[in-house]
Amino acid sequence: MKSPKGKLVRPQLLVRCATMQDVPEIYALTERVYPNMPPYKLDMLRGQINHFPQGQFVAIYQDVIVGYCATFRVDGQMALVPHKWKEITGYGYGSTHDPDGDYLYGMEVCVDPHVRGWRIGKRLYEERKKLCKNLKLKGIVFGGRLPGLSRRIKQFGTAEKYVEAVHARKVRDAVLTFQLANGFKFLRLMPDYLPFDKESMGYAALMVWENPLVLSATEPNRTPTGRLPDTVRVAAIQYHQRRIENWDQFKTYVEYFVDVVADYRADFAVFPELFTLQLLSMEPENLGPREAIEALTHYAQQFVPFMQSLAIRYNVNIIGGSLPTHVEGNEVQNVAYVFLRDGSVHTQSKIHPTPSERSWWNIQGGDELHTIQTDCGPIGVLICYDAEFPELARHLVNQGAFILFVPFCTDERQAYLRVRYCAQARAVENQCYVVLAGNVGNLPSVHNMDIQYAQSCILTPCDFPFSRDGIAADTTPNVEMICLADLHPSHIRIARHEGTVQNLKDRRHDLYEIRWKK
Repeated sequence: MKSPKGKLVRPQLLVRCATMQDVPEIYALTERVYPNMPPYKLDMLRGQINHFPQGQFVAIYQDVIVGYCATFRVDGQMALVPHKWKEITGYGYGSTHDPDGDYLYGMEVCVDPHVRGWRIGKRLYEERKKLCKNLKLKGIVFGGRLPGLSRRIKQFGTAEKYVEAVHARKVRDAVLTFQLANGFKFLRLMPDYLPFDKESMGYAALMVWENPLVLSATEPNRTPTGRLPDTVRVAAIQYHQRRIENWDQFKTYVEYFVDVVADYRADFAVFPELFTLQLLSMEPENLGPREAIEALTHYAQQFVPFMQSLAIRYNVNIIGGSLPTHVEGNEVQNVAYVFLRDGSVHTQSKIHPTPSERSWWNIQGGDELHTIQTDCGPIGVLICYDAEFPELARHLVNQGAFILFVPFCTDERQAYLRVRYCAQARAVENQCYVVLAGNVGNLPSVHNMDIQYAQSCILTPCDFPFSRDGIAADTTPNVEMICLADLHPSHIRIARHEGTVQNLKDRRHDLYEIRWKK
C-alpha cells in the first residue's frame, strides 16, 4: 500500500457540465442506450449545449462518459399542460429554451447499460435539482418514458391502469418507478408525446418536482423524501462482530449495510474502528496478537477497492472504520479510510494509539491531521481515543470541519463512556456535530477483541437550534442497528455567530492557540 497520508486515489466518478468536446462521446452513449430508437444527432447535442450550457451534464467514470442529462428552461404554463416532445424541445435541439422560464424541463437522462445500478441517474437528477435551487426556479418538469407499457398493455388494458399499477407498486416500470422514488409526482398521461417510442407506445408520463426552497400555497417547505433543505443525512452503523468463513461473507455483511443506508439517501455511512478485525476470525490458526495484525494488513489490497466501489455504486460517502496498515518506514498504523462517492479515497491515521494497541499490536501513532473535502463540506475523522484529546478536534475545526466522525471500538461500558462524554464535549466546545459508530458482539478467537460495548450516536451542540439533549439520534446499546439523523450546516453557522454562547468566537487568541508542530 502507499503511505496513508493525504489523498490516496483521485476521483474516478465525476459529474460536470457538458462541453462541445464531449459531443461525439455523448452521441456514442445514446447509441448504446437506445439501440432500437434513433439517437440524437450530433447537431442536436451541440444545440442543447449552446442554448443552455448550465443545464447539460455528463457523468464520467474512469475517463469515459457513462451518463448524460439534457435540460432547458421553460415557462410553466407551457410545460404543465399536455404537449408533445418535438414541440417543447424544438425537435431535440433545445431551441425552445426560455432564459426567463420558471421551470427546468428535462429533455433527457440516459445511463450506460454497463453501469446500471450504480446510481448514475440519481446523481444526474441531483445535479438538475441543485441547478433548479441555485436558479430559484419553481421546479422541474418532463415527459417520462414508460418502457414497460408495451409488454404489459394486454395485462392492464389501458395506459392509465398501467400507470396506476406502477404508482401502487403492484408492478415496476424501469423509468417511472425510478422517477417516483426520486421525488417526482405524476400529473397526467400525454399520448403521442414521442410517437417513435414503441416501448412506451408513444405515451409519456408528465412528471413534476417542486423546489422546496420556493414556497407555494399548497406545499410545505419539505421535499417528498421528508428531507429539509440544507441538510446532510448521516448514518452510524453499529456493527455486530461475528465469526465469518471467508472474504465473500465479510463483503456481504458490509454491502448489506451500505445498501440499507443508501435506501435512506444518507450522505455519509460510518463503520466502527477496527471492524475489519472480523477478518481474523476466518484465519485457520489462532494467531498471536502481532502476527494477527500483520495478517490483517494484507487485506488492504482487497479492502480498499471493495469499499471504494461501494461508495461509487451506492452514492454514499463511507467512513470505512479503520484497518491496520503498513506505512512509510514499514511501521503499522491504525488507519481510517474515507471513501467518497466520487471514487476518491482519503486516509487518516490514529494519532494516539491506546496503551493496549501499542503493547498488544505494536501500532504506532500518525503525525498528520487534516480535514477532508467532501461534496457536503469539510469533515474530520478522529479515531476513538483521539476524541479524548480536545486539541485534535479544535485543530480540525480550525481547518473548517463542521462534522467530526469518530469510529470507535471499546470493550466495556466505562471505556465507551470515556469516548462518549469526550465526544459530547467536543461538540459543545467546537459548536460542531460529532458522529460515533462502534462495534458490538464478540470475537472469542481474536486477541484483544473478545468483547465489545457500544451505543452509537449522533451528537450536536447544546443550544436552541439543536436537539434538546444534544443527541440527534442514538442506538440501543449492544444491538446491531443503524441510527440516522439530518444535520443542518446552517444551524452550525447560526450557533457560532448568534448562539446563546459562542465558544469559537469568544476564544482568547491573545492568550492561547492550537498550533501543529509537524
